[in-house]
Amino acid sequence: IDTIFHRGKVAETYNIGGFNEWKNIDIVRVLIRTADRLLGNPEGYSDDLITYVSDRKGHDLRYAIDSRKLQRELGWEPSLQFEEGIERTVRWYLENQAWLENISSGKYQNYYESMYGSRS
Repeated sequence: IDTIFHRGKVAETYNIGGFNEWKNIDIVRVLIRTADRLLGNPEGYSDDLITYVSDRKGHDLRYAIDSRKLQRELGWEPSLQFEEGIERTVRWYLENQAWLENISSGKYQNYYESMYGSRS
């Protein structure tokens, strides 16, 4: 985002991606495997948490982003491999559970509505 802000063309669109494609289910498996490892759970411990939703079969395949324009025009490349980024993200959430609880409890939404709810 910093590269786009400082070097991108005004009103231009740039897709930010990692130059790799994953099936959604494989991303879920990486997340679960990473969380289990960081929590000290045995391999496969949380696999049964995966729930398949029958009315969204097409969404279970993948999403893809083409970042070649960003690379070509601005020279941007990802600084992390996907798995390393996932690990850092999961670790951050595990180390900041108070923040997560604050967001998921509804307190943040109440604060947001009290501060900005009257704006149109």
